[in-house]
This record gives sequence, structure tokens and C-alpha cells, in this order.
Amino acid sequence: MKRKPIPLQVKNEVFLAPLEGVNDPAFRLICKKAGAGLTWTPLTSPLSPKELILDDKPILQIFANNTKGIKEFMKKYDNEVSGWDFNLGCPATNAKKHNFGSYLKDKKIVEEIIKLMRKNTNKPLLIKIRKSPLANDFLKIAEKYCDAITIHPRTRSQGYSGEPDIKFAQELKQKSKIPIIYSGNVNEINYKEFLNVFDFVMIGRNAIGHPEIFSKITRTPFKRSFKKYMILAKKYKIPWRIIKFQAMQFTKGNKNSKSKRLEIFKTKSLNELESLY
Repeated sequence: MKRKPIPLQVKNEVFLAPLEGVNDPAFRLICKKAGAGLTWTPLTSPLSPKELILDDKPILQIFANNTKGIKEFMKKYDNEVSGWDFNLGCPATNAKKHNFGSYLKDKKIVEEIIKLMRKNTNKPLLIKIRKSPLANDFLKIAEKYCDAITIHPRTRSQGYSGEPDIKFAQELKQKSKIPIIYSGNVNEINYKEFLNVFDFVMIGRNAIGHPEIFSKITRTPFKRSFKKYMILAKKYKIPWRIIKFQAMQFTKGNKNSKSKRLEIFKTKSLNELESLY
């Protein structure tokens, strides 16, 4: 019997992409308040002992190269998330070292992991892939167990630079029996063009420091303010280095942003940073 995909429960089709070092709980909540239809956690290991903050009801994205710890991890957090995502796209050096993300090529292992994830949730299950010779194979596996697939149509060697191969993504969409989320150079100007072809879109780098991009698209009342982020960052005890990074990003596009970044760069504590706002 053919499995019917579980629909994503969303207010709109524009999502915050998973961003390593950016998508802390405070930033995700800010983006959701600005109008993001869904938010994604950064890559998370099911073996990590770190307690997760999931107040934004995100899609929890995991990476792995075997099934160890996945069942227990999903049981722990399933009630707190909107869905699950298995990453097959990360191009980082660390992914190569530990054979996960875009370096995991063993289709048998991939299917074992996704099959196990499917058994442990009744919520939407997704995978994220890149442009690669394995894309069609991963699509076939996803169609058996998953409810959507995200395509970032750059190759692993491209990383996050160069032009995404939109034609490759379109061809995948034409073949797919499940919804496709498109990721790659999406902004507030071109998102409608992508939504004419794909079911959903993700915004990544264009949202860094600019959560208001979602309010521009969805016309959600929202005012960009680093103070809003800082209040949440303190509440969730976000590490200082991340808060400082976010502060630098929030200056972009502002008047005298260069001098402001220099001031932020010199700060060594949260109290010093707060004195600038």
C-alpha cells in the first residue's frame, strides 16, 4: 500500500534554513515572530548530551553515519518539534572526517537511518540533499519514508559559493512524488519565482542579521531590533561568542555600521555590549 505523505503544518511556504552557528534558539524565535513558516535547528548529533531548547517548535535536523542513539533521541524530543530532518548535504571538513552529511554515500546505511526515524515519529520526516550523482537514489529512498525533501543544488565542492543549479533542482521536482523545498540564493525579491516551481523555499544567508526578511515577505508586523534578540539570548543563556557574532550581523545595512561593528568587536562581555544599545 502506498504511503501518504504527512503534510507540513505551516502558516506559509517560506522557511528559515538550517544555519550552523546562526540558528540559536533566540534567533529562530525572532525569525518565527517575523513570519518564518518553519525554522530549522543547526546540525545536531543524536549522541549529544547537550539539552536542546526547542521553544520555536522547529524541524530538528540530525546528522549521523549509523543508527546509534537515534531512537532514544527522537523519543526524548518528538513532542517538542514540528518534524525531523536527516542531513545528507553538509559539505564541512568535519563531515568528511566523520563520514556524515554529503560524505555519507552508503545507500544501505542511509535507508536504515531514515527507516528507523520513520518508525519513531508520526510527524513530518524530511531529508536534505545537494546536487550529486546520488541525488536520484536518495530521492527514491525518501519517497518510501519521508514527507518532503530539501534540495540545495550546489555540489559539495561548491560549498555555499557559486551559482546553484536551479535546472537540476527543477528536474528533481519533476521526478519527485513528495513535496520539494528549494534552498539556494532565495530572497524577498525572487521567492515567488521559486514558489511557482517548488512547494516551499528556505532562506539562509539572506536572513543572517536580517530576520525582517520574513516580515517583508509575509507582511507580518515586525521591527528589526538587536535588543529583541539580546533579551531572548540572555533568557536562553546563549554563549557569548554567538551573541557577539549576531550583534555584528545585525549592524549590516544600518547607518554607520562599520564603526558600530568596530565598537562591538572591542567588547569583551555582555554588559559592555548592552551599553552600546
